Amino acid sequence: MKKDILREANYAYNFDREMYFNRESRKVFSAEYIADRPEDEIASRINEPETGGGWRFYSNSPLPDSIKQELESVLG
Repeated sequence: MKKDILREANYAYNFDREMYFNRESRKVFSAEYIADRPEDEIASRINEPETGGGWRFYSNSPLPDSIKQELESVLG
């Protein structure tokens, strides 16, 4: 069901980085975050309004700025 929620919201999975991302909404979810959270929380995060800023990252632990910058450059 979680994968269906992500698929319906046009999230793609990156096997190399084990993350789901959506370039339009500029959000990234780690696979661990998805596995550890209930469906309603995932849907809520997907539906959060865009802030107009950069990418938003959802993971179980804070990502280092260097990783965020690398992902932002890869994702565009």
